[in-house]
Order: sequence, then structure tokens, then C-alpha cells
Amino acid sequence: MAQKTFRVFATSRIGDPAENRLRGRGYDLEVFQGPEAPPKKLILEKVKAGIDGLITTLRDPIDAEIFEAGKGTLKVVAQIAVGFDNINRADANKYKVPFTHTADVLTEATAEFAFLMLGMLARKMWQSELLVREQTWPSWHPFLPFLGDEVTGKTIAVIGTGRIGLALIKKATGFDMNILCYDPAFHNDKYIAGIQELMDLRHAKGMQKEKTWIKYVAFEEAMAGADYVSVHVPLLREGETDKPTYHLINEKSLKLMKATAYIVNTSRGPVVDEEALAKALKDNVIAGAALDVFEKEPLPPDSPLLDPAIADRCRVFHHFASGAQITRLSADPDKGMAGRTAQGVIDVLEGNYGGDVTKMPYVVNKEAFGK
Repeated sequence: MAQKTFRVFATSRIGDPAENRLRGRGYDLEVFQGPEAPPKKLILEKVKAGIDGLITTLRDPIDAEIFEAGKGTLKVVAQIAVGFDNINRADANKYKVPFTHTADVLTEATAEFAFLMLGMLARKMWQSELLVREQTWPSWHPFLPFLGDEVTGKTIAVIGTGRIGLALIKKATGFDMNILCYDPAFHNDKYIAGIQELMDLRHAKGMQKEKTWIKYVAFEEAMAGADYVSVHVPLLREGETDKPTYHLINEKSLKLMKATAYIVNTSRGPVVDEEALAKALKDNVIAGAALDVFEKEPLPPDSPLLDPAIADRCRVFHHFASGAQITRLSADPDKGMAGRTAQGVIDVLEGNYGGDVTKMPYVVNKEAFGK
């Protein structure tokens, strides 16, 4: 149990199970009810009032102004997300405030959603439902009014082979797909070799008719050779790395794709140049796209992605890939984002792991606390 009454402010509801877990430990937890994000002014007021912990979302700008306001009192920022683009890491390090995130716990849910997006897009499920709902469904016909594209047996390019990319590969294997892999930073050759063994075994046992393969290739080869492209890279901008991913999917890379190919993005919005993508869809450079993340969220009403001219080939979702009951709300830190967020707060405030921040599993900026 908590040794003292810790004060925590959450910029969003994280669900009753996790909130009650903190309150059950004696925490004084105040939650902004939303559903919109609180203004930064309110966050500053709460931090200046001397809170010990701050629970945040990707919508909240957490920078030097916030850390200065909490100087001497703010001990942890816990983000209910895998990404932390909104948190200025250099500022957090300067003020010696650890921040946590919820990596891995949403891996399977996000990979699952990406694959379902891909299937819905390719098989034209949205168009089919519109026919039924709008009562414009003609009599049954072998190929009219339209046909979708099969997923089974096709080639998928997985752009980024971190946790979510690898989880998607595992799912694609079950659809007898050939798999092109690209990662700008690290090749997980052991995992890919294991997938090839699994593919070979499925073929040897008669579980799939055709032999399938998986391999790492250059980015250009991945884009050009795939029937489906699924994007899973982190957002890295110029100056942060020698291989930035900002607008990795742009006019040039989209033109590498087959005219019959589809692209899915569940990584970060700015990885895709939305103007270029909308133009590629309008000009039939590619067959379709499905996106769960955008350069600006919520998606502005004047976004080119909402152009009615491409509505039949562009599916858009509300940053929902990890939006499943257990993944979002479970208080178990091994299962739920909310649980992992709460555990990140508890680890820091209650001095778990002997108070050694570098040993706390959900802390991102461990480099600021090395011996």
C-alpha cells in the first residue's frame, strides 16, 4: 500500500478498474472527465498546485513549461499510449522527471486491427454494406457491381518490424502470404527465420498448397513488390536520426507501388504525406488506403482524405487500433494500457525496484537517471 497520500491528476479517464486501483492504494486522484483534452492552462494549474504524478495522453503537450511548473514536486508523467511524441524528452531529462508509456501491451490488438483494416479495404466491405443500407443492391451477379481483392496468397510488405510489425507478420502467415520486411534500424533475423520454418512446415503438412517465403529487403523493393503495405515504424524526424520516417510514405514512394496495391497505416500520422496519398488515390496510382492515424487529429473537415471522389477507396478510423476492452481498460499491467499506466505511476511514486528508475520497466527516459 502507498506510504503517503500521493496526488495525481489525469488528463483523461482511464477507466474504473485502473482508477479504482490507484484510489484503493490511498491516492488522491483527480480526473479530467473529457472526452475532449483539457486546455494546457488547466494542466499547468494542476502541476503548479503540487501534484506528484500526471497521467497524460497523446493530446497533451508536455514540455519545459509543464516541468518548470512542477519543479520540486512533479515526480512522474505516465502516458496512456505507446507513443510519446507529445512529451519533450530533452525537457523531461533536464528536469529529471521520468515518464512512462504502455509499450507491448497493445501489440496484438493493434496488429489485429491493421490486418482487419486491410481485409475490409481489399474486400470492399464498406461499399457492400452501403449497397444494402441504401437499397441499391441489384440482383446477384458473378462480378457486378464490383469485386474485391483476395488477401490469401498475396504478398504483404511490413514496413517496420518492431513488436507490432512482428505480430502482424504472425497473423499474415496464417493467410498463406509471402512477406517482404523492411526496417530502418534493426533486422530481427531470428524471428524471420522462425516464420520461414513455420511456413515450410505448413506446406510440408499440407496446410497450404503453395510454398511461401519471408525476407528482409530494401524499402524500395518492399514498396514495389507488395500487394499490401502495412506501416509500423515510429515517427522520427530530420535531426533525430539518419533514417527519418516523417513522410516516409510520400509521392515518390507511393509511385513505387503497384496500381493494384493497398496501403494501411496504424503507426503515426506524420509518417504518411496525406496530400500525396490523396492525390495517389485520386489518380489511381494505388488501389486503396486505410488509416487509423493522421497528421492532425481529429481529422480536419477539409482533409484531402475526406474528398468524396476517393471515398470508395479510402477508409479512415478514429485512432482506434488498440481500442479493445481488455487492451485499453484492464487494470492488469500485463494486459491493459490503463493498468500499465497506473503501474508506471506506482513504480515511481512508491519507489519500486529499490527506487532505481533505470530498472522500472515502463520508464522511457532511463538515460536521465543512470549512475
